[in-house]
Parts: sequence; structure tokens; C-alpha cells
Amino acid sequence: MVSHFKRPTRIAIVGTGNVGATFAYALLLSGLATEIVLIDANRAKAEGEAMDLNHAVPLLPQPARVWAGTYEDCATALITVVTAGAAQRPGETRLDLVHRNVAIFKQIIPEIVRHNPNTILLIATNPVDILTYVALKLSGFRKNHVIGSGTVLDTARFRYLLSQHFDVDPRSVHAYIIGEHGDSEVPVWSLANIAGMRLPQYCAMNQMGCQSSILEDIFQQTRDAAYHIIERKGATYYAIASGLVRICESIIRDQGSVLSVSSYLEDYYGISDICLSLPTVIDLDGVERVIRLDLSPEEVEGLRKSAEVLKDIIRSLDL
Repeated sequence: MVSHFKRPTRIAIVGTGNVGATFAYALLLSGLATEIVLIDANRAKAEGEAMDLNHAVPLLPQPARVWAGTYEDCATALITVVTAGAAQRPGETRLDLVHRNVAIFKQIIPEIVRHNPNTILLIATNPVDILTYVALKLSGFRKNHVIGSGTVLDTARFRYLLSQHFDVDPRSVHAYIIGEHGDSEVPVWSLANIAGMRLPQYCAMNQMGCQSSILEDIFQQTRDAAYHIIERKGATYYAIASGLVRICESIIRDQGSVLSVSSYLEDYYGISDICLSLPTVIDLDGVERVIRLDLSPEEVEGLRKSAEVLKDIIRSLDL
């Protein structure tokens, strides 16, 4: 019998706060990774999370090795997921976080690069579009190897809320939020569909309410969801952890899935030199391509405004 050596699939997670720890747990349950290394400035916190996760391993269908490590352990990681940073406070926007978290990234990103210049960087820290751009500039990586979680979460919220209104499985609702993961994000109403039918057609055929006021309320609930969750429980982490697992799955399994991640744009409806969220094909090499959507004039204008909001912030940064 010929023995074939298979290199373990290692995922490094930098930051073991609410998002990092929940992602580590979701990743462990998914069975996608055979090695999960947790890195945190608070070494004891990372060790405690690793211990707790390891105690779940005997109960899972597929084992994995989990440990608290250092940046040296990023060395063979296929994906390095960065969740470290200051948390969003009640009443604070994601953009309010930017200067605190850029300073943290200036410490983190060079350390990752020093030990693994070939990893795919997956950024979850807010404001995620700006920090994806910052990570790209600090790392010097190819643009397809730096990905932000972007509006994967907003898109999931959007699909869920639409599914509640239309009384269907959220997985059967096809709709995207694009632009900034934040207050300037844009709902792509013109392409939203159920069963291949655009929403106005679906509503007409199925005698359902599709008034603009109803749809606008659904979008506002989508856009403001984080504020309401943070107000009630202090942080959001379950859904974003699931989104990170979904992105990792598309990379690890080379699926070519279309996900609304944040990545570097070049002449997308005239938008360049910024990271924004758009439906993007994700495979083993990261970003395979950004899909050019047939947007309405209003959606193009909204996307450009979203880009300008972020560019104004980036101009104030010392990169």
C-alpha cells in the first residue's frame, strides 16, 4: 500500500474575543480545519479558549488539534483570520473604531507576514472595509490574498428579514447588500429575487405586499441590526462567526462560491483603490474575481457614495 502524506489544514485566528472565540468554535464544529491555532495578546485568554475547545473534540465527528500559539504558528496556515481589535461600543459607529484598530493592525499584520507571506488574510475587525485595505497595504500581499468579511453578514441579515416577510426559507431568497459594511451600505433591490422572479413580479404573482415602505423598513432593520444587538447584549458574534466559516469553506474546498466579501477594486463602475463588498467568487487562491453587477443608476450612485465615505477616512490615516 502506498502511503500519501497530506499536509494538515491549519487556520490561524488572531484575536480570541467574542468573535474570534465563537468563530473558533464554529470552525471546530464544521470539521474544515485539522489544526486551529489561537493567538492573542492576552495569552491566558487564548489558552483558556483552547482548553475549552479541546474538551469538545472527543464529542465531534472529526478531530482537530487546537492550541494557543504565537505568530510563528501562522507559518503553515492556509488562512489567517484576524478578529483582533477594539470592540464597537453602544452608540458607536464602525467608522468610529478606525484609528484605534489601525494602530493595532500596524502591530499584527507585519508579524503575520514575517512568518507566512503566502497565507490568505481574512479580516473581520471593524471597520472591516478600511481594515481590509489597511491589511493589504501593510502586508504587500497580492490583492486576491486579502479578503474582508464585508457584507456577508449584512447580506445574511437581509435575506433573513426578506424571508420573514415573504414566508420562505432564507436560503431561497437571493439578494445582496453591497458597499460598506456600515451605514452607507446599499441594498441591490433591482436584482433581488425569489424563485427567479424579481420581487415586484413575485409579489404580483403571489398577492403579497411589496410596497416601497415595507422594503425600506426591511433594509433599515438590516443596516441597523448591529446597533440593536449591541444595545441588548453588548456584541454580535454568532452570525459573523458563521459567515467566516462559510468564507473559509469556499477557500478550503475550492468551491468558487459567490459571497459578498470585501476586496480591492479596480475600475468597478469607476471605483478604484478601495476595498468594498460586492458579490465575489472565492476559491482556493482567495478572490478569483469580483462579479460585475447590472446595477440600477441609483445603486451605482449609492455604491460610489459608499466608496467616498471610506476614502475620506483612509485619507486621514498614516499608511
